[in-house]
Amino acid sequence: MKRVEADRKVNWLKALGEFRLPDIRETVAHFRSALAPDRAIPRGSAASEVLGAAAPKAEDDPEQPWGIQRLNASGAWARTQGAGVKVAVIDTGIDYTHPDLKANVYGGANVVNPDTPKNYKDDQGHGTHVSGTIAAVKDGQGVVGVAPKAKLYGVKVLDADGSGDYSTIIAGIEWAVKNKMVVANMSLGAEEGMDSLQDAVKAAAEAGLLIVAAAGNNGGAVCYPAAYPEVVAVSASNSADKIASFSSRGPEIAFIAPGASIKSTFMGGGYETHDGTSMASPHVAGLAALAAGLGYRGEAIRGALQRAAAKLPELTTSQQGKGLINAGKIK
Repeated sequence: MKRVEADRKVNWLKALGEFRLPDIRETVAHFRSALAPDRAIPRGSAASEVLGAAAPKAEDDPEQPWGIQRLNASGAWARTQGAGVKVAVIDTGIDYTHPDLKANVYGGANVVNPDTPKNYKDDQGHGTHVSGTIAAVKDGQGVVGVAPKAKLYGVKVLDADGSGDYSTIIAGIEWAVKNKMVVANMSLGAEEGMDSLQDAVKAAAEAGLLIVAAAGNNGGAVCYPAAYPEVVAVSASNSADKIASFSSRGPEIAFIAPGASIKSTFMGGGYETHDGTSMASPHVAGLAALAAGLGYRGEAIRGALQRAAAKLPELTTSQQGKGLINAGKIK
């Protein structure tokens, strides 16, 4: 019999906080019961720096934030825009009424409050920002995401303060597996791992779900779940192709992606500019959706992204992994 673990607190990658300690067996059992398949939602129409600095102007296409341009996302769009690829945003939820998102939001679940499992609407803003980078629609207005035809699913595992427990994270991962997501973005984490979380991550990988996660914003070691080998850990770069000062780094890093002054959708129908590895991770999740649109699945997606990546000359492997991905080379 496995040792009973004390639950731990997890935050979206704005602040890594203290732990709280409810009994994990009871909470996981409760969430599993509440998120049975017949209660899943049908198709619908959280490191330290979040700054308000203006994003560099996108000279070629005002709709494309600088990070989308830097990854050459449009270079892949003639071949793939991620059409039909199911992407779970395991975060604070999604504002599915946002004009740049509503056409691409297909459902989700609320794991924070299983008494209202269908209410996955964002009440914090972080998940909505992440979602726009992944798959904001290309409509000539606002912003466009890396994979503008991917299907977004909001898996609300963090509350209005941007915090939650590993038990909710585990339940969110299990929901993503059960509902056959292809890619999951996790812009959240904590400084310590947990056996039960690692087990959930391993099970997801075995089921073919590719999890992409933010490395962390403490400038030091990679946080969890990004540090697990099954997860694609993403560090953050700035517009000068340097590693962002806040970005975590280490041997676990798979790729680097834009994470400084990132403009994206925000709850209430607007747009905000944020910094963080929380902003870098969804760029790679969007790229993963592009690869999945070409037929890749699971670890084969990682391989396709590796072949499309190139090292930034002034950065070490611990800072950038395989480097920056060129979407135009995903084939």
